[in-house]
Amino acid sequence: MLLAEIKKIFHQELHNLYPKGEIDSFFYAMVEHYLGFERFILVLQPQLAITKEEEQPLFEGLAQLKKEKPLQYILGKVHFMDLVFKVNEYVLIPRPETEELVRWIIAECSIQDSGIRILDIGTGSGCIAIALAKNLPNAQVYAIDISGKALQVAQENAEMNEVQVEFFEKDILNWNERDGRFDVIVSNPPYVRESEKQAIKNNVKKYEPSTALFVADHDPLIFYRAIAGFAQECLNPGGWLFFEINQYLGEQTVSLLEEHRFKDIELKKDIFGNNRMIKCIKKYYNV
Repeated sequence: MLLAEIKKIFHQELHNLYPKGEIDSFFYAMVEHYLGFERFILVLQPQLAITKEEEQPLFEGLAQLKKEKPLQYILGKVHFMDLVFKVNEYVLIPRPETEELVRWIIAECSIQDSGIRILDIGTGSGCIAIALAKNLPNAQVYAIDISGKALQVAQENAEMNEVQVEFFEKDILNWNERDGRFDVIVSNPPYVRESEKQAIKNNVKKYEPSTALFVADHDPLIFYRAIAGFAQECLNPGGWLFFEINQYLGEQTVSLLEEHRFKDIELKKDIFGNNRMIKCIKKYYNV
């Protein structure tokens, strides 16, 4: 079959679910992944035909797209901070907004990365911890997650990207050990309220791990409170605490950090103009 005909079938089958540009993106990503062709292949070879064997993964991928499965899970990988990460149903798909958070941390730490200790709480695929280890090669990076299956993915990603990160299976809500000391603590914890589910796309709700996404409406800052308390004990004085946050709870998160006696609290918008990340510093003296 002509590759151009398969592209038409993609549009016919998916036009009720996705915009035209997104369908094009799906098609060319699969063509590159499964066939090794560049995006402009149909410009150069509009009559290019492929074999039945070559067609098969494209149509299998199309069937999964019709079920609203995320492309990243179909391909099993995602690009983040110029690195490639394995992803599956046990980990969230890294977002561009999280890249902004990582770049912010790198900008703050790059001058003095030698010997600094960084902890990533709720690491998932390991994207934050691994990107920091890659860009701050003199730092010691640690990461925790409650999910052992997520940590298996994170460990594979660390090996694939050739960095050293120490991973631990821990639940921050029930972690009583307070013997570690860190210069930077970062977290992108669950923060989408249950009442906000209706605004979330099906490809997220149906496939990404809900425990990594959603929190109860009555206590949406439960993880921020636990991590702030942990940081007061385990963050070195003058150390940084970074969060990705719910865009609708920016001021509440700032207030929580003020209650936990952090200083120089900075609320920052993402590329879409939403309150998305926070940086603060642990005081030298909590007075």
